[in-house]
Amino acid sequence: MENLQAKGGFLPGLFPSRKKTESASVNSKDMAGPKPLPFFKRLPDNVRNHFIAMVGEFIGTFLFLFIAFAGTQVANTPQTTTGSQSTDLPQGPDPSQLMYISLCFGFSLAVNAWVFYRISGGLFNPAVTLALCLIGAVPFARGGFVFIAQMLGAMASAGVIAALFPGPLAVTTSLSGGTNLAQGVFIEMFLTAQLVFTIIMLAAEKHKSTFIAPIGIGLSLFIAELAGVYYTGGSLNPARSFGPCVANRSFPSEHWVYWVGPILGALLAAGFFWFIKSCEYETANPGQDFDDLEANVYKPEEELRRPSISHGDPTLRVLSHVSEDRASAASPILGDRAESPNSTRVQTTQN
Repeated sequence: MENLQAKGGFLPGLFPSRKKTESASVNSKDMAGPKPLPFFKRLPDNVRNHFIAMVGEFIGTFLFLFIAFAGTQVANTPQTTTGSQSTDLPQGPDPSQLMYISLCFGFSLAVNAWVFYRISGGLFNPAVTLALCLIGAVPFARGGFVFIAQMLGAMASAGVIAALFPGPLAVTTSLSGGTNLAQGVFIEMFLTAQLVFTIIMLAAEKHKSTFIAPIGIGLSLFIAELAGVYYTGGSLNPARSFGPCVANRSFPSEHWVYWVGPILGALLAAGFFWFIKSCEYETANPGQDFDDLEANVYKPEEELRRPSISHGDPTLRVLSHVSEDRASAASPILGDRAESPNSTRVQTTQN
């Protein structure tokens, strides 16, 4: 699990360490910005960090669901004649309506996850929070705090949408198209598992393209919504279903589906990740994050041992662990400079 707690990447705000680097202190002196409040200076580091994460998750969840709910409200508002109060929706799926809702959710998640990942990790979903706690990427204490913030953010977002937009709130999730309870649970479970596993592999597992993980995560929600909106409302998020129910002061009998399904999906995704991690999946298809120089040096058919990521320095590449035979094989080209993979890479670049 060393990758999960690497510095930087998509989830840096989840870990309570406040070690200040020299470059950070220099930048803070050069930048003209607000000074830290004396009150926060007196708080213990873990309390301050939990509070900041809660604020980030509250605002992030609010903004994510505000855009998504607003788009859903527009898509579900029927076209009526002037003065008509009819709210009857046409029967059967409307592809343009489903596309509109899916795009709103997917793009809203991508943008807000990208904005808030440095503050709280950009989770916005209790099912995602649970899965990251189970794989060790998020401490359970932090998970409990952000869960509260996510639920409050969802309720606030649904309440604001209900107040701003005319007509009844039309963003609730319900089973439709002849979907029964069991089908609803499994649809929500598998769609949530797909979303959560995408987040784990693109964000929690560090790689060269981690910084653009929000794009893949947003696309993951987009395709999940395309598949699930018509049958279950495409919740994949207990907070997303809970907030509108609170705003409407009404909980349908199948509301439990939108808790059980996403939670089972989170457990499924976390369990599968534990399985492939215990099997050292990195060795099955190695080199996917190598650059051209590393790819040319790395020869898996000559590697007698499995490559491993350095425990001491998270910035070291997988190639930090190379046999002497490969180093000596490179020496005719690089001469005495072929001491290690890192030195090989540096010297070759200089040439």
